[in-house]
Amino acid sequence: MKIQPVQTSHAPDAIGPYSQAVTVNGFVYTSGQIGLDPETMEMVAGIEAQTHRVMKNVNAVLKASGTSLKQAVKLTIFLQDMNDFATVNEIYSSYLSEPYPARSAVEVAKLPKGALVEIEAVAIKE
Repeated sequence: MKIQPVQTSHAPDAIGPYSQAVTVNGFVYTSGQIGLDPETMEMVAGIEAQTHRVMKNVNAVLKASGTSLKQAVKLTIFLQDMNDFATVNEIYSSYLSEPYPARSAVEVAKLPKGALVEIEAVAIKE
């Protein structure tokens, strides 16, 4: 069982001592993605833009891992404000299709770099 780190320029560089994702035993585990634009490493503004950017970042990491959101089995959403849940849910669902992955959504006190939303994924390799 060998753990393989994943790195892609199509998602933000890690801002700490972690990999964008790791693969092991046919699964991909992504680190949480926030609304950083991978080209500028600047946070996009607003919950809508951040949610779109987060989903694009998650998908980019999954693609670099040899899979995609279609193979996601579990996603976890971290929200700075649960009042944003409906907005995030609508945007989130536009990136997925049935059968939808399992999911949790949790309100947290703070996210890195002042992010409004962070999402991590577990997927199987295609």
